Amino acid sequence: MSKQKRLGKKSASNSTCAILFALAFVGVFALAGCIFLIAFVLVNPPAETPAANATLDLAYSPEKETLMQEVITRFNRANFKTPRGTAMTINATKLDAADIVEQARAGKFNAISPDSSLWLGQIDAGRDHPLVSEATRFAVTPVVIAMWDDTARSLGYPQKQIGWQDLLNKARSDPNFKWSHPSTSSASGTLATLAEFYAGAGKTRNLTEDDIKNRATLDYVSALEKTVSAYGEGEQATIDQVLAKGKSYLDAFIVSERLVIYHNAKSQTKLVAIYPAEGTLWQDHPLALLEQPGLTDEQRLTYRRLRDFLLSPEIQKLILQAGYRPVDLNLRLDDPASPIKTQNGVDPAQPQTTLQMPNAAIIEQVQSYWFLTKRPANILLVVDTSGSMGDQNKLGQAQDALSTFLDQIQGDRDRVGLVPFASSVYGTVALQDIGTQRVALQNRVGAFKADGRTALLDAVAFAYDDLQKRGDKDRINAIVAMTDGIENASSTNTNALVQKIRRGNQTGVPVIIFSIAYGNDADFNALEALAQVTGGFSRKADPETIRKLYKILSTYF
Repeated sequence: MSKQKRLGKKSASNSTCAILFALAFVGVFALAGCIFLIAFVLVNPPAETPAANATLDLAYSPEKETLMQEVITRFNRANFKTPRGTAMTINATKLDAADIVEQARAGKFNAISPDSSLWLGQIDAGRDHPLVSEATRFAVTPVVIAMWDDTARSLGYPQKQIGWQDLLNKARSDPNFKWSHPSTSSASGTLATLAEFYAGAGKTRNLTEDDIKNRATLDYVSALEKTVSAYGEGEQATIDQVLAKGKSYLDAFIVSERLVIYHNAKSQTKLVAIYPAEGTLWQDHPLALLEQPGLTDEQRLTYRRLRDFLLSPEIQKLILQAGYRPVDLNLRLDDPASPIKTQNGVDPAQPQTTLQMPNAAIIEQVQSYWFLTKRPANILLVVDTSGSMGDQNKLGQAQDALSTFLDQIQGDRDRVGLVPFASSVYGTVALQDIGTQRVALQNRVGAFKADGRTALLDAVAFAYDDLQKRGDKDRINAIVAMTDGIENASSTNTNALVQKIRRGNQTGVPVIIFSIAYGNDADFNALEALAQVTGGFSRKADPETIRKLYKILSTYF
């Protein structure tokens, strides 16, 4: 073999060796790399993909609790899934509208269904970025004046279309006529007040700030408001009181049409819905998505699935059966199965005039001017400071509640006084405009000390006599009485005081008593007897609910 051939063969052999060596080298490093990777993964396992959150936390207004509970049950049973296979579910909480606004702004819920879109604007008020991102109405119901059938017929119903002027004339001519609408802290109260301003301005649309400030408009609304017996915390609370007390409670009041149907299904005494001749507005029951921090795409999908579910033919029929008017126009209100019929006190052909919903700025103006036109109040706070109030810091909690109450009274026109009691009445603060003595009342409340026995009846009698001596029929006259114990120091008894109040309310100025039984040892029977005879209410409270009760009471004045 030539030398050249031998060198070529050796060179090829060397190349092969080099290649094999290189492959071996690479293989060793690859193997080492795999071993390192496996070890790294064992020591540092990859983060798991976070579980998808498709649960929607929803708050809804109390008047549609039965409907919403049925809808939510059906929705959750349907077992809807996201594209990732996550179950869509709804967690629902019943809340008053003001609490929905407060807690939505605090980030607690990611979807809401209040009774009116009015509240959506309040949620976004003052925010740089809107919290409400999507909203769809799924049910509507007009705001009406509910009257007992015989009362309405005395005004010309059903041949005549009754309006705000008829209500005003009746209230002026009959001193025993009692009517009410909620404060503007509720949707029905705000919508009714808007309707009053529209009627005063003689318009059905384009209500302006000049219309609101016009002296003739303000005089008209003020005349109506001066005949109001008392305001309240909302239409559901009103209808509950009417169901409990019947015709003796009120002759007429503002609610949604749906609650007239609700009442008549539960009572033998019939209400009828009066659709004001001047026009009315509607509650529109929106479902709204809130762009809270951390809102997931899956929760958005759940919201949209719930929205579509509420608009489906099946649920729209359920909405109609519940007494609301569905937004699906294919469902006829005059269908034989529809509850919206004259036999139930309502008229599917009404209202003939629908008022235009003003913008948020006009609504705010109307709410502000309502405080100038509404009927002012004389309020005496009858407060137990007996020795038992020192137990478990009850007095301190009551002081916080009273402070909240005083803060919640808006404007300066209401008059508030203080009647503290223990073994006897002591250190009273006479009625004066709240604007001149709010701070003094706060200081007096803060100085309470727990000591002595419980002269509840003497304290209520003292407050009642004070209001009767004043004889102020232009104001709502009210006593708010609170005790945590059993009466054991008064010179009178419950029956004698109840009879005295019954006679005084018939011959003098009507006085309403609101009673709060604070704790388990309070004499609830005595408190209820005092409240019932005046058309007020009695409530049980504990340290956790006392502040809310005083907040609720502030809406009555």
